[in-house]
Amino acid sequence: MDFERELAEVEATFDQRLASAESDADVEKIRVAYVGRSGELTRMRRSIGKLPPEERPAAGQRINAVAERMELRLESALETLRARALERALSERVDATFPVPTRRGSIHPIRRTLEDICDFFERRGFAVVVGPEIETEYHAFDALNIPPNHPAREGFDTFYLPGGLLLRPHTSPMQVRTMQTHQPPLAIVTPGRCYRRDALDARHSFAFHQVEGLVVAEGVTMAHLKGMMEAMCRELFGPSQRVRFRPSYFPFTEPSAEVDTTCPGCHGLGCRTCSGSGWLEIGGSGMVHPNVFREVGYDPERVTGWAFGIGPERIAMVRHGIDDIRTFVENDPAFLQQF
Repeated sequence: MDFERELAEVEATFDQRLASAESDADVEKIRVAYVGRSGELTRMRRSIGKLPPEERPAAGQRINAVAERMELRLESALETLRARALERALSERVDATFPVPTRRGSIHPIRRTLEDICDFFERRGFAVVVGPEIETEYHAFDALNIPPNHPAREGFDTFYLPGGLLLRPHTSPMQVRTMQTHQPPLAIVTPGRCYRRDALDARHSFAFHQVEGLVVAEGVTMAHLKGMMEAMCRELFGPSQRVRFRPSYFPFTEPSAEVDTTCPGCHGLGCRTCSGSGWLEIGGSGMVHPNVFREVGYDPERVTGWAFGIGPERIAMVRHGIDDIRTFVENDPAFLQQF
């Protein structure tokens, strides 16, 4: 038989068998029968030696071209069969028209508390200022009247990075940066994540959030601070809240005070949440220290200011009756779906 005719017939029968293949196994049998070691094309390669010498190169090239086409058709047939099998499996197991209930997301309780606090101050003319979580020692400590040898640095011990950088232990650096670029009067709140080298337990974490506030103007007094703190607590916890200031010490404020509010759980009568005292501590506050004003270029003889810092985690725990701060970051759906 003529070589070209025989090769054409082999290719034609290959196409016919492949068109009737119904499974991967059928395709594999056809591959072995035609392009395998003992297949039709191998047989024809062995018969090339019977051709005249001048026809042999062209015959070898012709067989190689047919082999390439067969390999491509085999791959295409496998892809087609597998796609059909997938369609059958999906049609048998999945009803694409069946209504699937959607689950709506919600705002995380810490995020909600942050937004509520910032919203309270924005409605009173405060600007919300955010900044980097990686800070310099100067902005985190030196500019806030906490020199390198000051014992207060131990309470703000954080995670240090090369080049004099650190993870900020509070959002106070943004107060410094704002005062360095803006002249009074000003009123800002600075929310954000902070870091300290605290042991992780039910009430403490090495990563937490903070909201700080700052007001600087002529004639600002401690009475203005107390009035603002009391109004904030009433909005967050209810209209019956009261606020008290306990003397304390912070290097960047003088005088300084811890801020307490009546326990929302017992309304000041004493309970487990407040350890029987009737009060809950929500943060620290005070009048901005004159050294801080001098560092940023303000005249402490002309302007005064007050500042505060509160922890949204602590407030969220009280608002929602949560007794372990770790619950906020464990991402337990049973917990998060409550909000």
